[in-house]
Amino acid sequence: MSDSQRSALVTGATSGIGRATAKKLISDGWTVFAAGRRQQQLETLATECEQLPGRLVLVATDVTDNASIDALFSTVEAAGGVDTILNIAGGALGAESIADANIDDWRWMIETNVLGSLRIIQKFLPMLRAHGEGTILNLTSTAGVVAYEGGGGYNAAKFGQHALTGALRLEEAEHNIRVVEVLPGLVKTEEFASKRMRGDESKAANVYAGVSKPLTADDVADVCSYAVNLPHHINLDEIVMRPVKQAAQHKLIRDEGTL
Repeated sequence: MSDSQRSALVTGATSGIGRATAKKLISDGWTVFAAGRRQQQLETLATECEQLPGRLVLVATDVTDNASIDALFSTVEAAGGVDTILNIAGGALGAESIADANIDDWRWMIETNVLGSLRIIQKFLPMLRAHGEGTILNLTSTAGVVAYEGGGGYNAAKFGQHALTGALRLEEAEHNIRVVEVLPGLVKTEEFASKRMRGDESKAANVYAGVSKPLTADDVADVCSYAVNLPHHINLDEIVMRPVKQAAQHKLIRDEGTL
């Protein structure tokens, strides 16, 4: 494909970083297969992208379901295939300690973040290998390299996805597949915090209290777009991005008077 024919699959495209990344790539002129569970949100994405130069294909998809991924692959293949996969579907659920953790929450996080990425990768690897210059970008998190209290399940899922990504890069270099990992720190998206805090809006707001400029979904989308738009021989192995006020996982500056 020429640069004007670049084509990507973006999972998690119904909200947050996935949605912002799909829009950014479409604005860059890509063909984007936007995959997500919620059809209505996909349709509103289509409305928002009507005037953008790229092409959008909506595909309702559940990354935890093999049959759904098979249907996604058939749609992508029939429409000409892709050279780039961006695994952005994922999330956190709950903030309990390990002692009080709900096993079903951990199961959901591992199924979505780790096994969801694995299912997509396994299904599309032959297509990317055949292309000759494929790219896989996995959105993980700084939670995948530094553990923190109340984040055990999300840590476990993102550590697993981080390890998967590193092994994949080693295994697929011989097939000329570029494997990129983007690891954001504090990103303000309403749905992520709300889901993690089980819909408690006051607790969700406290995650960002006093932080004047957390990262946004658009910030992360810009970085993802930059990484996959680079010439294929340039691989940004691991991109850790945080707001300036988050100097490290354990050091977050909260401004007085805004808490």
